[in-house]
Amino acid sequence: MPPDAGRAAEKVARQSYGKLIAFLAARSRDVPAAEDALSEALASALRVWPERGIPGNPEAWLLVAARRNLMQAARHRTVEANAQTTISVAFEEAEERMNAAGNAVFPDERLKLLFACTHPAIDSSVHTALMLQTVLGIEAKTIARSFVVSPEAMSQRLVRAKVKIRDAGIPFAVPPRPALPGRLAAVLSAIYAAYGLGWDGLDGEEERHSLAGEAIWLGRALLAVLPDEPEAIGLLSLMLHCEARRSARRDDSGRYVPLDEQDTTAWNAIMIAEADALLRKASSFDRFGPFQCQAAIQSVHAARRLSGTTDWQALTTLYAALVMMKPTLGAHVSQAAVIGRALSATAGLERLDKLDPRDIASYQPYWAVRAFLLTQAGDDTAAAGAYMTAIGLSDSPAVRDFLGGRLKDARQAISS
Repeated sequence: MPPDAGRAAEKVARQSYGKLIAFLAARSRDVPAAEDALSEALASALRVWPERGIPGNPEAWLLVAARRNLMQAARHRTVEANAQTTISVAFEEAEERMNAAGNAVFPDERLKLLFACTHPAIDSSVHTALMLQTVLGIEAKTIARSFVVSPEAMSQRLVRAKVKIRDAGIPFAVPPRPALPGRLAAVLSAIYAAYGLGWDGLDGEEERHSLAGEAIWLGRALLAVLPDEPEAIGLLSLMLHCEARRSARRDDSGRYVPLDEQDTTAWNAIMIAEADALLRKASSFDRFGPFQCQAAIQSVHAARRLSGTTDWQALTTLYAALVMMKPTLGAHVSQAAVIGRALSATAGLERLDKLDPRDIASYQPYWAVRAFLLTQAGDDTAAAGAYMTAIGLSDSPAVRDFLGGRLKDARQAISS
């Protein structure tokens, strides 16, 4: 197979998976069937494209092929005549639209699929995982690793959720405004989880950057539909603040650089300006929420680009607000790290000591922060042990190398 054909198929699969699934599933009302049909279409592309050449619009080719696969599968099942007719009409309309537009302009309906994945009829514990797989095409094993469950257990949960969407007739639609408050939080969390995976949860810089970009696109699309939702504005601001620092997270040799050591001239000033403008807009609604608070935290860090210093007291205040609104383990650990810088390492360690040992046993950021604070407190022996635990829990080679350097420093301090 010519390598270009394989790469083209992989690129379309990565960039257009959710868009294609959303378009197919919104009409068939069957996510598993849409996924099967698209998988078959991708397999066909790998067989056909090397022989006939890559089509001018690979995404259009895949949509038409998947549509036909879906229709064939429907014919082989026992389907009520009315349902069969509805599916046929919907996909005939879709193919006519495809054929009429040489550039395959068809609606991007991922937001509809996103709200279907976070419907209250589906167990809330699987909302984010379901969105990650169906809307963004993340493999179940990668999702399972992020949620600290077995791939088998995660696959079973995802299958049950998709069947629920089909059998319960869950609508593929952005819900009416009265129903939004209860639904929006799950959607925002799912988008941010996707960005988190794109930030540092996948292997390969291209894959990470692509997934982060998709999450930001979803954030922008959501904001276009809900321009007056301050938490949706806050989420986009948060993601842009983080994305603005992407190129500074590694040095020229690919080594990890922590936030307070990054070269601020490498930060994206235009992106930071947009993020801060969004944060100001969100504040005008006078409904402060956790995503706005996290964006404000990132804005304080971004201010170092102009002031040359970090306002640790401001961060202490913001983290106090964040743990009141959303007391996640990550928020508590980050709060302890900030207190360690604003007050003293001992004060930060006291905060860490209050956390449940069962929660922090396998939580890598806890051990990295603990090791740093122990070093600052002069307890190099305990710091070395914490660094070893943090290294063992990290999936990132660059982060392991960075922590390994600090472990080496701690051991040298012990022996001196």
